[in-house]
Amino acid sequence: MTEPIPTHSRAAGLRVFVTGAGSGIGRATALRFAAEGAAVACVDLKGAAETANDIQAAQGRAVAYELDVTDATAVERTVDTAAAELGGLDVLCNIAGIGHFAHSHEETPDWFDRIVSVNLNGTFYATRFALPHLLKRSVESGRDGVVINTASTSGLMGAPWSAAYCASKGGVVNLTRALAYEYRGKGVRVNAIAPGGTNTNIVHSFMSLPEGADHKLMAKIMTPMDQAEPDEIANMFVFIASDEGRYMTGSIVVMDGGITC
Repeated sequence: MTEPIPTHSRAAGLRVFVTGAGSGIGRATALRFAAEGAAVACVDLKGAAETANDIQAAQGRAVAYELDVTDATAVERTVDTAAAELGGLDVLCNIAGIGHFAHSHEETPDWFDRIVSVNLNGTFYATRFALPHLLKRSVESGRDGVVINTASTSGLMGAPWSAAYCASKGGVVNLTRALAYEYRGKGVRVNAIAPGGTNTNIVHSFMSLPEGADHKLMAKIMTPMDQAEPDEIANMFVFIASDEGRYMTGSIVVMDGGITC
């Protein structure tokens, strides 16, 4: 992204906090919001600065922060710093995530805890500390703040060798619904996107099957279509955050090429 992208500006004036912005869907989402007029806080363990630099090179506004979303204290500090630097927050995109395949009888407690901590706890921490800023935005502007979480088809159905990932993403699905209900009519909309196979680093981490895995079980989790590209998922993030998504809250938007049909 080195030149401004001519497009309609659904995100004009929005201040957006994006976790996982260093690669994959998070990076694509940060770039798309910036291209449509938003100021973006790019957040990740690594790669966030490169994403922010690309936005700035395209004459957009972005700041970058290195952050481990499992560290609640660091999340609070980073959210507050971003809100101060951007002049507030309007949208939170929880995209940071990890996963892998493992036989459940061989999965280590450390790996299980890590996957749940990043995917579920990290989503809650960022939401917890963004909510005061989003509620303030609603009071000041009369427009809802927006939280968009990243679920997965694995949060909607069982999948082999993915107990930790399914548990974490199932948690994200119901966390989304609980928050949407709690803040319905109070100034914050909360939704989630549930991608299927998407051409990102996290999908690549699922490429190696555990030893002795029954390949026939793969049929349940493989889409009959090609994988989605990160830009396609990013477009849905912007749609939900924009005025076009005004009537959406508590929705789990599935983009999976037909896996869950």
